[in-house]
Amino acid sequence: MTARLIDGNALSQQLRADVAARAAALRARGTVPGLAVVLVGDNPASQVYVRNKVKACEDNGLHSVLERHPADLAEDALLARVDALNRDPAIHGILVQLPLPAHIDAQKVIEAIAPEKDVDGFHVASAGALMTGSAGFWPCTPYGCMKMLDSIGYDLRGKHAVVIGRSNIVGKPMALMLLARSATVTVCHSATADLGAFTRQADVVVAAVGKRNVLTADMVKPGAVVIDVGMNRDDAGKLCGDVDFAGVREVAGWITPVPGGVGPMTITMLLVNTLESAERAAGSGTSAST
Repeated sequence: MTARLIDGNALSQQLRADVAARAAALRARGTVPGLAVVLVGDNPASQVYVRNKVKACEDNGLHSVLERHPADLAEDALLARVDALNRDPAIHGILVQLPLPAHIDAQKVIEAIAPEKDVDGFHVASAGALMTGSAGFWPCTPYGCMKMLDSIGYDLRGKHAVVIGRSNIVGKPMALMLLARSATVTVCHSATADLGAFTRQADVVVAAVGKRNVLTADMVKPGAVVIDVGMNRDDAGKLCGDVDFAGVREVAGWITPVPGGVGPMTITMLLVNTLESAERAAGSGTSAST
């Protein structure tokens, strides 16, 4: 068996075309969806991520504002900027690029963002909405993973899903999203004894720990769906995920590649969340969970 690929690039293009069409409809009614991206410092990876996010907005009919600040920006000054963006009616989404310099309390900054503009889905109000099934914004990476499962018509009801990783950004919200679809969910992490004992039972495995080859072929149930969220470099410096792709592909039924899998979906779902925020502001929105 050779697993079929879940193509994140192709799915992203489809979803972005829908975003562009809905953004055009909003603009015709006088609302231009707006995303503010705040970058503090000169982290090279963050600069690349921010550039990609801004370009994605521009390419799909959203207005973007990029604020660059020096690494020594005071925490109070950053909080003041977030407050100003909260009050700006032209801005529907606020994203403060992480990581922040060590002297700034990242959680304090995230909590300062108005929940209705928290398009990253990191605010405690967003986490609470996900937990209770209320309207709110889902974190972009696990939201993208769910869209990938939808794209192959996968019915999660009654399936066993194993999430490897327990971060607030991916692992925990991923588990809640799967649970909301009536999957039986196991969350594994660095303290899990015998990871393979769990993954070999899984119909779906989501690997999100940032560690190469955490999931190998002997740890996968034949025909399982494998979603690789990891972003690492191999010995040759090539981009790779958390999954031993070559080996697992010969066992799994479906698998996401790295690159070209979950990565493009993360930015796409940021666009979707920003658009939905603008639609809500204009009185025509739907919740992220619909």
